[in-house]
Amino acid sequence: MRVLGISAYYHDSAAALLRDGHVLAAAQEERFTRKKHDSEFPHNAIRSCLEMTGTRPDEIAVVAFYDKPFLKFERLLETYLAFAPKGFTSFRQALPVWVKDKLFQRTTIVKELKKLDASVDWESKLIFSEHHLSHAASAFYPSPFERAAVLTMDGVGEWTTTSLAFGNGRDLKVMREIHFPHSLGLLYSAFTYYTGFKVNSGEYKVMGLAPYGEPKYVSEIKDHLIDIKDDGSFRLNLEYFEYCTGLTMTNGNFDRLFGGPARKPEQKLTQREMDLAASIQAITEEVMLKLALGVAKDTGEKNLCLAGGVALNCVANGKLLRKKYFDRLWLQPAAGDAGGALGAAYVAHFLHSTQRRAVGVGLDAMRGSYLGPQFAQADIEERLRRAGAVFEVHSDQQLIEQCAKALAEGRALGWFQGRMEFGPRALGARSILGDARSPSMQKTLNLKVKYRESFRPFAPSVLADDASKWFELDSESPYMLLVADVSKEHRIAMTEEEKKLFGIEKLNVPRSAIPAVTHVDYSARVQTVHKETNPRYYDLISSFKEKTGCPVIVNTSFNVRGEPIVGSPEDAFRCFMGTEIETLAVGNCFLRKEAQNPALKQNYEHKFELD
Repeated sequence: MRVLGISAYYHDSAAALLRDGHVLAAAQEERFTRKKHDSEFPHNAIRSCLEMTGTRPDEIAVVAFYDKPFLKFERLLETYLAFAPKGFTSFRQALPVWVKDKLFQRTTIVKELKKLDASVDWESKLIFSEHHLSHAASAFYPSPFERAAVLTMDGVGEWTTTSLAFGNGRDLKVMREIHFPHSLGLLYSAFTYYTGFKVNSGEYKVMGLAPYGEPKYVSEIKDHLIDIKDDGSFRLNLEYFEYCTGLTMTNGNFDRLFGGPARKPEQKLTQREMDLAASIQAITEEVMLKLALGVAKDTGEKNLCLAGGVALNCVANGKLLRKKYFDRLWLQPAAGDAGGALGAAYVAHFLHSTQRRAVGVGLDAMRGSYLGPQFAQADIEERLRRAGAVFEVHSDQQLIEQCAKALAEGRALGWFQGRMEFGPRALGARSILGDARSPSMQKTLNLKVKYRESFRPFAPSVLADDASKWFELDSESPYMLLVADVSKEHRIAMTEEEKKLFGIEKLNVPRSAIPAVTHVDYSARVQTVHKETNPRYYDLISSFKEKTGCPVIVNTSFNVRGEPIVGSPEDAFRCFMGTEIETLAVGNCFLRKEAQNPALKQNYEHKFELD
């Protein structure tokens, strides 16, 4: 049985295709349209999934949508009624959109599916999952566990903001919920907004900024904003927030509590924003740890799965791992709304039918999350020629040698190989790579390649067998969703003068033998690289290790700030020519910047809307 899962109309539209309960393909719409967080119906992602798998539209047995629009509309109405007449301006703007586009989404979805194939009876195939059930399914069913507790945390679905589910075999049931407007995700987003970053895309910047500050505002947050119970359940004080009825996340009470108005986007960062980031990160970690401990005590479960946007908080995930409340954690790599498409497909397959679930061998059933499209070598060469690229074609071994040599010489390398990743992280298929040993690589990649804020850290990719020698990590982290400290033996002690530095002043102090991936608190967002899921990437790092003795390289997504991760060879070449990346590998084609036609160089610094 083939099941198509879809998420759309909020942010991060995506499609996923299952066959007999096994994920065959999944992709996000933004990678095709080049519009970051694209929320439109995922026509391109669906077509890609069908083409990758050789599936005809009439072979799809079920189409599953990731949430229930009527329940969302119910929340909208009840919320505005509860706060009336406050929020009428926001209500007046939202209602026509809902009445016109969203309230009748079944009709809209069927109409869009007809564009794929008008002869198929899509109406009879379409079902709707619930938002948090989709998240929970995306976390449990591809996990390596026969049974597990499943914790889902995000902004809000229909009504639910936090949920606990239990999975056993093919069964999955949501047992407890916290409802809107009480939301850990929206609390974090409120601080994202207040510190001057964009909601639904800038939360990871707050997480990256936190180590530069001190959690000075934890008491104010606990005294005024959130009441946290011992079991991790919580309630927010809505007197400080505007998201229920307004057009902003916070209000004047919030401003007065924290000593001034919200920082404007792109305004210079101050110590206040760093301390606010550190404070909300500490609160988030406290809630997540208490929720997890409560689940462990109440259920006795040994395994925990996580999904929802808050599960992308890899700092909190790392602390949860180290607490050992559970024997094993598993994190859905597409934890946000894109992963809801996959979860909806799983709900349709396992909960709306009598299909059995077989737990696979290996890391999990996500295939390393390499679920997107790939390009044949002949197609790559033709596309690059049309783009005007000058390239060499190498054998597999020659390509690895050239790329490892470039990295060892300190060059930035664009790396476009195999199937595209599903989820927000580049995992060695659509990546920009660099030498982790270089003291200048972090600054160079941020300012000259990514064109983004200088404080943002980069992640290390490390051979799985070497991970525990370089990081304080005793488990796999294939999806870059766990933060661990660099091992003490590889750290560089700070001088007394360096210890006195504050905020961004800490940035350029080398802290380890791999300074390009060591954050200011000695932490790193680790990706363990496994030969069974990405053999070419594994071979590249192995060759780099042979040349340098170091099994760690810098891995960041192949894009500039505000741009979706590259989706095609043409995208890769344009980004290569629009930045100061020096070398590029697309399939078995190897490109050097100095060999390219200078007339093709572009200015990517201001090409995309800032995220």
